[in-house]
Amino acid sequence: MKETVFTGAATAIITPLDENGVDYGKFEELIEWQIKEGIDAIVVAGTTGEGSTLTDEEHREVIKFAVEKVNGRVPVIAGTGSNDTDYALSLSKYACEVGADALLVVTPYYNKATQKGLVKMFNQIAEVSTKPIILYNVPSRTGVNITPATCKELSKNPKIVAIKEASGNMSQIAEIAALCGDDLDIYSGNDDQIVPVMSLGGKGVISVLSNLLPKETSAICHDFLNGDVKESRAKQLEYLDLINALFCEVNPIPVKSAMSYMGYCENYLRLPLTPMEEDNEKKLYALMEQAGIRRK
Repeated sequence: MKETVFTGAATAIITPLDENGVDYGKFEELIEWQIKEGIDAIVVAGTTGEGSTLTDEEHREVIKFAVEKVNGRVPVIAGTGSNDTDYALSLSKYACEVGADALLVVTPYYNKATQKGLVKMFNQIAEVSTKPIILYNVPSRTGVNITPATCKELSKNPKIVAIKEASGNMSQIAEIAALCGDDLDIYSGNDDQIVPVMSLGGKGVISVLSNLLPKETSAICHDFLNGDVKESRAKQLEYLDLINALFCEVNPIPVKSAMSYMGYCENYLRLPLTPMEEDNEKKLYALMEQAGIRRK
């Protein structure tokens, strides 16, 4: 059986940005609050962290900064995927060198790949990595899906230990669980599917919601793991409207607005992303207030 990177909820953490670059003061404040609230792991420079528009220098510094500030209190998982395999290899080696606990590697986007290409790419990254790798399957963004058969093949690699499944296809997730068993942990990549994925043996979630509600998102997972499925389900459904609001525009537009409301960043995104539409923002803020989240 392979080592599990984390159990529960990992925050796919935002990167606080302004016109001058990364606001490391706010980033540190957010990391400390997440840990204080009991989050189980932190994912940096992923989709929610706007890794695709960070410069190479920023991407590396964000990973290094997070590792140093977390200082072993929870696992730090670094987003190191790219559609340029050489760049993914370089970034993955760097993340390992500075002490990331695991890597989150997305499928190649735009140029895409066959399943054979995916196997070769992920195995090459595993060759240079000294840390466990979590596959990231999000076909709505990348245009390519990791099939269950490919998951089975990749699960043979001792470094490839898990998958963040954001396809939304529960039948596919069930097939992955059936084919891979203990050789590939499964994390929900969708906040509205935490309980369904965990019912198939999933270990938790890599979450956007937990930027706002780390304690509560972790509780959804741990209630389930502790056998209180009814309470876990109740919490999942309690936050469903808020989850939907966080995805009414492309991620991370709404969560950036939400975290700005909470005082953890400016409502600043890099093009091609733009701030949230006013009507959607008002609805999001109202749902945050209903959930007990106040403006700072």
